Amino acid sequence: MINPVDKQEEQENFAKPQKLPEPTYWPFFLALGLIFLMWGIVTSWLISLAGFVLIVYTLLKWINTLRNEGRERN
Repeated sequence: MINPVDKQEEQENFAKPQKLPEPTYWPFFLALGLIFLMWGIVTSWLISLAGFVLIVYTLLKWINTLRNEGRERN
């Protein structure tokens, strides 16, 4: 039988992140780019191209945001 004190100590030993990343709008734009890419496959290659460009731009900006955020913490 586990007493409540042991259970509390067990719960406190879980690893916790130092700080979570700040929320951004980049996942929304990534999803929008994917929608344009798929929509363009059905309709026009120009819409696919716009979706692809949006995906690449979004990934670059999102990664850059996360990298800069990591530098600010250190």
